[in-house]
Amino acid sequence: MASRKGASPSLLWAKSMQRTALAITRTNLRAGNKAIDQAVARTVRSLRKHAEPPPGAGDWLSGFAVGPAGVRRYRLFRPAGVLRSERLPLIVMLHGCAQDAGVFARSTRMNRLAARHRFLVLYPEQDRRANVQGCWNWYDTDSRKAYREAATLKAAIDQVCLFHPADRQRIALAGLSAGASMAALMATLYPQAFRAVVMHSGIPPGSAHSPISAMRAMRGRRPPDMLPAGVVWPPLLVIHGTADRVVAASNGEAAAQLWAEAAGVRGGRCSLVRRGSRRPMRVTRFARNRRTVATLCEIEGLGHAWSGGDDAQHFGDGQGPDASRMLWTFCERQFRTAA
Repeated sequence: MASRKGASPSLLWAKSMQRTALAITRTNLRAGNKAIDQAVARTVRSLRKHAEPPPGAGDWLSGFAVGPAGVRRYRLFRPAGVLRSERLPLIVMLHGCAQDAGVFARSTRMNRLAARHRFLVLYPEQDRRANVQGCWNWYDTDSRKAYREAATLKAAIDQVCLFHPADRQRIALAGLSAGASMAALMATLYPQAFRAVVMHSGIPPGSAHSPISAMRAMRGRRPPDMLPAGVVWPPLLVIHGTADRVVAASNGEAAAQLWAEAAGVRGGRCSLVRRGSRRPMRVTRFARNRRTVATLCEIEGLGHAWSGGDDAQHFGDGQGPDASRMLWTFCERQFRTAA
């Protein structure tokens, strides 16, 4: 009878490697499936959160407007219990790059303020086909793209005033970064339509005329064009951080000086303000015949973010003074003055 031989070492090694590879594959599949499940769950939570209305007792409405730049979507916050017979102030909020209406509303918490003080808030949204980063094309005046976008935003404002209880005599513009720059441009194009304009971390109008010159303007290397004299420009509030590495802080000072010089004001009154543990700020007020022309708030240590905003959102800094409250206080004062 022939004797039984044992398996060869190479065969045993091959079978061992096969079992090891199979075990690794099964482990990786389980880990991969778990990672996929976690990623899907995170995505679903993010989508649900994005779909939820930002905090604030009222209605979170959607709409769109058509203008020379095409179609632009918008969101409108309307406080609860508003009657058609009422006429409420309207604050137009223009988001910055990489933001949309929902993110900007959550970051600024403006809806809560609007619910408390009863005013409407309009949040236009940039079309990513017009700018892949979601920025407003405030700088592209040579091609007239900036003017077409401004006209389309004006169409959205007019539409809201037509279909909602907005008071046309109490409309103010505000924005962050590219939104602030577009707000300032719109104020120069339609000065009679707005009672106030608020620039947070923006660039003064006339500083750039193309994408290339916009980069230099962001660094504070291009002085703005002078505003025409003899025009009553809407009062300006500028909020800018001294540690802004995206838009140079010198742009904030340049914007305030631009408004002041157009009104014939050569100097302003400075004061240092600090509220509790929040970042301190230097406030410079420019006035003519007791009428506010411009107010510059330079916030110490603030980067390129909405001061007092939600830290969990893009471009929010909870350590700074509450820019949303500052905005409303400034605008409300201008509304009363114009009444």
